[in-house]
Amino acid sequence: MCKGVEILKSFIIKNMTLYAEENTYKNGYIKVVNGKIAEIGANDQQLSDIEGYQVIELPKNTAVIPGMIDVHIHGAAGADTMDGSIEALHTIANALPKEGTTSFLATTMTQSEEAIEKALKNVGKFISEEQTAGKAEVIGVHLEGPFISKKRVGAQPVDYVIEPSLALFKKWQDLSEGNIKLVTIAPEEKGGLELIRYLKKTGVTASIGHSDAIYEEVDEAIKAGASHVTHLFNGMRGLHHREPGVAGAALLRDELMVELIADGIHVRPEMIQLTYKQKTSDRMILITDAMRAKCLKNGVYDLGGQEVHVDEQQATLSNGTLAGSILKMNDACKNVLHYTSCSLESIIKMTAVNPAKQLHVFDRKGSIKEGKDADLVVLDKDFNVVMTFCRGELAYKREEL
Repeated sequence: MCKGVEILKSFIIKNMTLYAEENTYKNGYIKVVNGKIAEIGANDQQLSDIEGYQVIELPKNTAVIPGMIDVHIHGAAGADTMDGSIEALHTIANALPKEGTTSFLATTMTQSEEAIEKALKNVGKFISEEQTAGKAEVIGVHLEGPFISKKRVGAQPVDYVIEPSLALFKKWQDLSEGNIKLVTIAPEEKGGLELIRYLKKTGVTASIGHSDAIYEEVDEAIKAGASHVTHLFNGMRGLHHREPGVAGAALLRDELMVELIADGIHVRPEMIQLTYKQKTSDRMILITDAMRAKCLKNGVYDLGGQEVHVDEQQATLSNGTLAGSILKMNDACKNVLHYTSCSLESIIKMTAVNPAKQLHVFDRKGSIKEGKDADLVVLDKDFNVVMTFCRGELAYKREEL
């Protein structure tokens, strides 16, 4: 929650460009009541009623977009999902609004069954008992590992990699109180297709990642129900002219939504440009894949029991392997705007609309529309975050505003 700032329950924001679900209003307004969007429009003279509402007049050249949703983030500000504590999730949820993120999937990593189970139970308890407005909302779990390929572990500890197990997943879903929403899986591994079919049947998004699959194996995974690709190009069989691999299949197949870490390090800017031209904003989701060192100083940090060295740009294991990122979501947006010259409407698709639809929460998140959660981000002309509202409560305000 934003310290030292009055919490607003019913308010009106006006004098900005409003990027609503169906229209863009150059001189827009938005009315919020009890955490929900009550009214939007193009001119404040159309407001139905203003008595009893606090009015926020924004500076010129500001825009309001829907809150961003990070479907792949391990931690921030010194905390990690795998810490398995309520305090850690509060820390992450408090840190993210500063970069415009209003919802996220608490992302696990390959570890012992006991460590994963502790984290899953903790997220389930947090969602059912600890969740409050005024901070980024935990909308579920991204289970990244341990059902991956030992050939494509990246920074995931190889000793804890196991074959996909339907029985184990069912146990873990129960422990999480039904909150696992996305699962990264190597479909070529024994039991992979069986688990993907179950995920599809139960409404959980199956994502191909940390996978050495060839094109035909990706095709089988798509037929089984896979619809997502974890951090495209990273942790997967790459594109080759005689074997498209996971990366080639991801670029070619319209059935697959792809995640992208747009820090310019995990994926070269030219490859981001290529991906945008091929997939378009309709089939891309920007993620951070951030670890606990995000928002902190350079130094040595922990990731799943591994030593991670962090400088101003990247996080790496001692052998040089990239270990997540320290990327902020609004910086990812700035980078993609620069690399591709895309529109702000396209950025909104990649950070809000697409993740909300993939996670089946578009009925309440992912766009600015009457009746939806008031997850709102105010931006200046340089895409810096000015204010962030999480379910109608002010979660971040830039000091100089």
